[in-house]
This record gives sequence, C-alpha cells and structure tokens, in this order.
Amino acid sequence: MTNPLVQLQHLGQSPWHDNIRRGLLTSGALKKMVRQGDITGLTSNPTIFEQAIAQSSDYDDAIEALARKGKSAEEIFDALSIEDIRAAADVFAPVFKRTKGGDGYVSIEVAPKHANDTQKTIKEAHRLWEAVSRPNLMVKIPATQAGIPAIEQCIADGLNINVTLIFSLQRYHEVMNAYLAGLEKRVKKGKDIGRIASVASFFVSRVDTLVDRLLDEKIQALGADQAALLDKLKGQAANANAKLAYAEFRKKFTTDRYAALAHHGARVQRPLWASTSTKNPAYPDVYYVEALVGPDTVDTMPPATIAAYKDHGRPEVRLDKDLDEAARAIEQLEEFGIRMDWVTQKLEDDGVAAFARSFDTLLAVVEARRVAVMLGDRQTAHLGKFQKSVDATLKAMASVKFGERLWKKDATLWKPDDEAHQKEIKIRLGWLDVADLMLTRVGEMRAFADEVRQAGFTHAVLCGMGGSSLAPEVLREAFGVAKGYLDLKVLDSTDPAAVINAEAWSAPERTLYLIASKSGSTTEPNAFFSFFWHHVHHAKGDRAGENFVAITDPGTAMERRAQEHGFRKIFLNPPEIGGRYSALSYFGLVPAALMGIDVQKLLDRARQMMRACGPIISPMQNPGLSLGAALGALAQAGRDKLTFVVDEKISTFGYWTEQLIAESTGKEGKGIVPVEGEPAGKPEVYGKDRVFVVMRLGKAEADPSVAALVKAGFPVVELQLQDAYDLGAEFIRWEIATAAAGWVLGINPFDQPNVQESKDNTVRLLQEHVTKGQLPDPGGALDPDTPDYPARLLAHLKSVKAGDYVALTAYVERTARREKVLRQLRTAIRDRYKAATTVGYGPRFLHSTGQLHKGGADNGVLIQFVGEDPIDAPIHGEKYTFSVLKAAQALGDFESLTARRRRAVRVNLGDNIRRGLLKTLTVVEAKLAKKASKKRTAAKKK
Repeated sequence: MTNPLVQLQHLGQSPWHDNIRRGLLTSGALKKMVRQGDITGLTSNPTIFEQAIAQSSDYDDAIEALARKGKSAEEIFDALSIEDIRAAADVFAPVFKRTKGGDGYVSIEVAPKHANDTQKTIKEAHRLWEAVSRPNLMVKIPATQAGIPAIEQCIADGLNINVTLIFSLQRYHEVMNAYLAGLEKRVKKGKDIGRIASVASFFVSRVDTLVDRLLDEKIQALGADQAALLDKLKGQAANANAKLAYAEFRKKFTTDRYAALAHHGARVQRPLWASTSTKNPAYPDVYYVEALVGPDTVDTMPPATIAAYKDHGRPEVRLDKDLDEAARAIEQLEEFGIRMDWVTQKLEDDGVAAFARSFDTLLAVVEARRVAVMLGDRQTAHLGKFQKSVDATLKAMASVKFGERLWKKDATLWKPDDEAHQKEIKIRLGWLDVADLMLTRVGEMRAFADEVRQAGFTHAVLCGMGGSSLAPEVLREAFGVAKGYLDLKVLDSTDPAAVINAEAWSAPERTLYLIASKSGSTTEPNAFFSFFWHHVHHAKGDRAGENFVAITDPGTAMERRAQEHGFRKIFLNPPEIGGRYSALSYFGLVPAALMGIDVQKLLDRARQMMRACGPIISPMQNPGLSLGAALGALAQAGRDKLTFVVDEKISTFGYWTEQLIAESTGKEGKGIVPVEGEPAGKPEVYGKDRVFVVMRLGKAEADPSVAALVKAGFPVVELQLQDAYDLGAEFIRWEIATAAAGWVLGINPFDQPNVQESKDNTVRLLQEHVTKGQLPDPGGALDPDTPDYPARLLAHLKSVKAGDYVALTAYVERTARREKVLRQLRTAIRDRYKAATTVGYGPRFLHSTGQLHKGGADNGVLIQFVGEDPIDAPIHGEKYTFSVLKAAQALGDFESLTARRRRAVRVNLGDNIRRGLLKTLTVVEAKLAKKASKKRTAAKKK
C-alpha cells in the first residue's frame, strides 16, 4: 500500500513534523521517519519544547550539567533547543541535499517576548542562525507589525525565515512583500539569493475554533431557518481562508516582480499550513490536511495527525478547487456580522500572547528543573540497604502521578475509598498555594509593622498553641529582632508562672498582643486574651483594643470578639489550611514582619522549593517527595524514630517539625516519631529504629559524626541551608514530605482524631472543678521523695523494648535549669535503654506529639511530670485559674492515655520541681552506672 505521506510529496506538498523531543533524536525514531519518507522537515515552538521537557526525562542529565554551571533557565533552554535543532537539522540534511535546498528544513523560533520589537527580533534571529550554524535551518519570526520589517531585513541578510502566526489575507500580503523586498535588497547588493528559502505559516484550525464559537452564539439567538444556514457554515471558515490565501500566493508568485527575482535564482515562499490538527471532535481527524493539499506547499502536522494521515489519508490536490464556494462562505459570515478582519486580528493577538505564555511556561518548567537540581544538590541521602525500598516507593509515587495530583489537590490520593476523609482533606490543602497568596499581602504586613512601630510599640506577645505559635518561635530564634522592630515572646503554656512572666516581660502599654487561633475557640488563646485584656484595660481603659491583634479564620468566635473589643487589626487567614501547615500564612508571617524579617525573601525561598517540588518534577528529583518517600519507607522498615541533628541557630526548627510530623502521621496505630533536641551520642547508643536528618547552615563541611553514623549503618539525610531565610523553603519541603509520607503509610496526614479527646477530658474536668471545687485525684502517682520511687520508676522503664521511645511530658514552666536536667535525663535513658527520647511541655505538646502518643503505634513509654505551682494567675471571666486549667489538661491527657492502655506513669514532683527532676535523673544514672560496672566486670573476666 502506498504511503499517503509520500503521495503528498508527489503532489508537491511537503509533510513536516510539528514536534521535537530529544528522545526522538537519540532513539533514532526521527531518522526512521525521514528514511521511510513520512516527513521532509520539522517545526518547533515553545509549547512543543515545554511538553518535551516537562513530560520526559530526556533532558534531565543536560539540565543538571547546565544548572551546576550556574546557567539561568533561559540559558539552559537556549542550549537545549539549539542542540536539539542542530541534531534535527543533521537528520534532515540528506533531504536538503537531495532536493538541492528545496526541502529538509528545521525551524527554531525567536523568543516570543521579542514579537513587538523589530530590532531585537533581527538580533535574536541572527544569533540563532549563527548558533545552530546549519544551512537547512529556518528561523521563525511572527508576522506581527514589528515582525514584518524584521522578516524583510533577515531575508536581505541571507537568513532562511519561517514566518509564523499568519491568519489574515492582508497580513499574508505583507509577508509575501517583505520576502520579495528582502530578496530585492540582496540582488541590489549583488548577493546570491538562490539558496534562500522561506515559508509563510498560515494558521488554519484556530480560525474554525473561534468562528464556530461565534456561530454558536448567533444560532442561539436566531430562528430555525437562519440557524440551519449558520450551522452549515461551521467548519468552513478555516479552509476557505486558507484556499483564498493559496490563490493569493499563486498570483503573487506569477507576477513580473517575482519573475525578475526568479531570474536570479529566487525560490517561491511556500505557504505552510500550521495548526492542521483537528480541534473539534465532530470533524474528521485529517479534515484540514485533506482540504489543503496542493503543489508548492508545506503541511506541518503533530504526531497524531501524521499517524492518522498515514493510516487513512486520501491525497488529492484540492487547494485550487471550489474557490468560489470559499469566497461565498466568507461573504456569508460577513453578512451575519462575523467579520474575518476582526477574527484574524484577534487570533493574531491571541496567538502572540499564547506563544508568549507558552514561552513563560517553558521557562518556568526549566526553572523548576534547574531549582530542583540546585536544591537537590543540597539534599544528600545515605540510605545504604534501604535505598532499594525507597527507590521502589519513589517509582510507586511516579506511577500514581503523586506530584501532579498533589498540586491538583486531589484528596483521593490518601483515602481513595473513604469519602469522609476526602471531604476533610479537600479543605486542608490550601497550604500548597499559600505562599503565592501571601506574596500579595507582603505590603499589608510591612505597613502594619511600620504602623505599630510608629505607634510606639516595642514588644509583642504571641498567644497561641501548636501551629499558631511554633513557626513564630522558630523564626524568632533563627533571626532575632531587627533594629527598631518589635521583640517577640511566644506564650504557649498555661503554667501560671509562664503567663505571669510573659505579662511582666514588657510594659503593657508598649506591648502588642497577638491572639492566634485557627478555630477561634481554642481554650488557651482565649484564656490568654482574658488575662492580658484585663491588664491592658487597667492601663489604657477603652483604648485597650489598640494593643490587640487577632489572627484567625473567617467567621470564628475570635473574629467576633476582636470586632467587639475594637482590636487594632484582624488578620483573617485562608481557612483551607490546617494549623500545623500554616507557617507561611498570617500565623507565621505577621509575627515575622513585626520582628523585621524580610517576609518577601522568606516567601521567595518558599516558592523556589515549590517549583523544585512542582507537578512536573519526578519524585526521584523532587526534594519534598524524595524526602517523604524515604521517611515513609524507612518507617515501614522499622526506622520510625526520625532524629534531628540541627545547627544551633536553627535548632528550634525541630519544634515546628515535631508537631507537623507527629500530629500528621501518628494515627491508626502508625506513625513517625520525631526526635528533636536530644543530645548527640555515639552510634552505639542508638537503636536500630533510628533515621537521622542533619540540617546545616552555610557551606557544607565534612562532619565526622555524620560519617560515623553512616558507617554504622544508620540511614542519614543531610540538608544544607544557605542561611536562615532557607527556612521558608524548609517549611514547604517538610510539608510536602509529610504529605507524601502519609501516603506511604496509608493514613490521612491532615486530621488529628485523638487531639480532641484530651480537650474533651479537660472541659469535663473543669466542669467538675466548678461543681465540686476540686479536680479528682487519679491516684497512683509516683513521688520522688518516697523510698520506693527508684524501684517503681525503674519498673516502669523496664517495659522499654527494642523499637520503643520514651516520652517525658512535663506540665511545668519551661526554664533553662529544668531544660538542662531534662536533657541529662534524656541522655541517661537513651544510653541505658537504647531508646529514642522526647520531651514535651504541657499543654503545648498536646497539640503536637499528643496525637502520636494516643493514636500512633503502642511503642511509647510515657512519664508525665506534674507539680505544685508556687503562684497562680486568674482567668478573668472563668471560675478556675491557670493552675487549675493546666492541672485539668494534665489529668485529661493522662486519662486519655490510660484509657488506651498506653504505658504511662504520673510523677508528682511536688513543690520543688527541679529537685524532683534531679532525683529522677539520679535514679536513671545510678542504673546506668550499675550497668556500666557490670560490663566492666564481665570484660575483666574475659
């Protein structure tokens, strides 16, 4: 059977391939098509390159190499496209040689951003011509008003030009005249014109797309008879327009003007039919190709259209037939108010804009790949024997298109068969685009920071819990406070001493109180508000609202309270963001702006990571997904104790990550246990359930401790940050990684089903206190002052087995001296039992690791520390104090643990908290010393 594509060539039409991809070149597929006679030339454009780069891994190695050389996205694309076009030109060189320059051309496009600048177009066309350096190259220049003189000049300069984006007959005349004028200039200068080739790309199917839409609009407004006539005109405009253009071509290139140039060897400027794929499924798939067959023409077709025509095309010259019908079709459209001059001008304008957008999209794709390389170079994973399982996880992610579906906010990723979960997930994915939204609010936040500074405020107290407070604390510790900005203190404890100390920290008149709560009903922020409002109102009277700011979701009770009390400002956060995913929303950024942090720079770093983790980046190159795959796969392999080793300046980043990971993954009997702040030890003190994440600031240097961990067989992930602003990127990386790890574990990472238990218990216990005047005594608490304390404590710790962790939950004020003792206690427990250790201050941890303790695997051994408060603070408007609230929260937490049969013990430290902690440390250290002594004795016997 004769190949219809070859038959087209016998009829004088050249079938060109409207596609390019490196795989076509390297696999030999393009060469095979040329050898078989299917195609005789090739065109490209930004959309084609964007799809080739985004949808394949063909360019990964080249992009990596160029990115590491410091090339920009535009420079990378330039290098890639020139290399591909040069290689394609070599593939078509035999056709070019066989036809003596009549065919075998490959096109590359001048960047659309130059479409309206004649001189820049000329300059760029010359650059591309010289860079590709192939005689069968055509440079594509759009037929805009600025493009016409550029076409003429480039022809005069001896370049082969593919004139693109032609829609109207008027513009086509200008294009043909520009071509002839350019040749005439060369002749006048005595230069050769015999080798110069040009095509005029006349766009086809887009005309029908627009005209058919206009016809449909008119059909709806007309009677049946006229509607039937209009309906018959659908699908006629594009081919009619092209046929009339071909007729003009035949006229132009039979004039005396052209004959004079032909005498010097000039070639005709062949019409090239572009956009010949069928957009309307109601039309045949080769509808436009069949209608536009004729001599001295080119038809550039995408792969699907080439395949379809090769399969069932019926080549026959039809271009010069039915011209009267074509003209009549255009006249009828005009009669019904559809003016072709308006249609074609709009298509030209839209086409230029669309190509510009395509170029921008292309550069965004390359930029994403470039950034992924650069950020990937700052993420190193030493996974050893676990590498295979992580690779398998990454392949599984790729197979379900995890990245693409994540950015589409596809809730079925995590719970495909559970509509209730999906409903919750759908309203919790706003964090994916919050950085873009917040970039539009940077001016607002900066202006507010300037306003309060000018108003004389010098300090700010952030009153919040969990997701409302942790990111600001991280930023305060990492950045400090810029000169002239507000110092920030985070209050996320109901311990009365902590509350009183926050009140005494600064003068109320100069202090801004940020009351932060997503739900607006969280117990702690509302209690803080009542406390501070009383003090500020005492100092400022009816002007107290000037000192208060609310950060909450729209429509909450807190928003209403803020309005009623005349708050200085109410920041309404996007509601589709869960608290622990809210670092880059108002919850994290308003405090940052008040401290003088450059929030735009922070968000820019976040957006860099977003690009690197975007939908087109494969899981293997995606910093967020690759980390999430590792965390999830390692947890499944028993390495579920995620231990952070973090530079001192950003050490508090672990606070935020602890909540994100614990609350997101600790459910359904599963979970990843984040271990932050645990003192470093030698490899031999760690159990086989550990995975380490090392985060460093500044230039990477060889770390002997990391090398020792890797040598000992521990999986280690190293993350290198340029400076503290990279925390913006890390917020995004870890959010994506956590979402991905949740997918691996098969859980919903956006809910917190067990957090409410403790809250409900607290409410019930407070009501009991109001009714009975006291809280119930649970009994069974250990007392460090009793003789049996060591035995009872060690009996509890004896339940620790391989794979367990020990959680110290302290319902006491956090002070430096207590922190030191707790660190020593963690070290002693870890070294004695080889168990990971965590410390949580109550009630703060209830909003983070509290979910993991109750909903995660039963591998936690918990010690709850409580004590007597030497001072108390009132909660104005309530019948209980902060001390009672904290005690109720501790008791409610303990009840929830025991109800779930978790291994938990309660230790009452009495009225001297530090002494009780030191006694506890002595017990464990004595046990550790005894164990060491036994080891030494055994060693001597050997």
